[in-house]
Amino acid sequence: MKITVVGAGAVGATCADNIARKELATELVLLDIKEGFAEGKAMDMMQTATLLGFDTKITGSTNDYSKTANSDVVVITSGIPRKPGMTREELIGTNANIVKGVVENTLKYSPNAIIVVISNPMDTMTYLALKSSGLPKNRIIGMGGILDSARFKYYLSQALNCSANDLHGVVIGGHGDTTMIPLTRLAQLNGFAVSNLLDAATLQKVAADTMVGGATLTGLLGTSAWYAPGAAGAALVESIVRDEKKVFPCCVSLDGEYGQKDICLGVPVVIGKNGWEKILDYKLNDEEQATFNKSADAVRNMNAVLHDMNVI
Repeated sequence: MKITVVGAGAVGATCADNIARKELATELVLLDIKEGFAEGKAMDMMQTATLLGFDTKITGSTNDYSKTANSDVVVITSGIPRKPGMTREELIGTNANIVKGVVENTLKYSPNAIIVVISNPMDTMTYLALKSSGLPKNRIIGMGGILDSARFKYYLSQALNCSANDLHGVVIGGHGDTTMIPLTRLAQLNGFAVSNLLDAATLQKVAADTMVGGATLTGLLGTSAWYAPGAAGAALVESIVRDEKKVFPCCVSLDGEYGQKDICLGVPVVIGKNGWEKILDYKLNDEEQATFNKSADAVRNMNAVLHDMNVI
């Protein structure tokens, strides 16, 4: 098994580190455009192998895509990170050309790869990857909902004073501060509906905190978060390479599901060796469906920028 992570910044390196620690691949390639950066990160990680007990071979490369040849999974984290005050929409102009180039170059050497998109704005970058690659839709997966759901469960655990690992909570829709939809109605604590344990005002605050979870961290850190995004990317890769059939909320191409077409948006999907294998229907109520439709409209507005830029 061979995995490539494109982008050796904080998110990409953290994702690669998690992949190596879990031994999800015999060979892991870390690629970056900055001279020597990926090589240095790879060497640093390899020097932890005897301390952490993994045998994955990690190789760094400065923009040499030939070293990524025959990758089974390619994770794309490339692009500039979000800075304080910057919306994900503002990232489109810079990151679209970067992501399109990465997709084209990786597929030259790994035409059968499954592509995982982490680059922001993620819904639009996933749509770009799908349209520019010509790949079957099941082989293009945006990671965002996994991260958003992890943040949702964190905020729920703080409100309930419980272990986040005892919680089930899902965020669907767009991966953006105003487009994500924490499904508070379906959240559970070991089978108990969270709506029976928290009052409406507290649940509303949890949802609101989740929606600005990324922006909150960007304000505190001065850049995008990396531990949780990197771990979320690795969890998605793990379900692919180990054919775990886990259900994750991921950004995938919709063709009528949830009332939407010609868009990539976060919905619950089964993840296995072929990429995403099936979309599950949560049977949204009228209010949730209306919110989902608004999320889709907002993402379509961002996608329109791709057409304006003539990148698809």
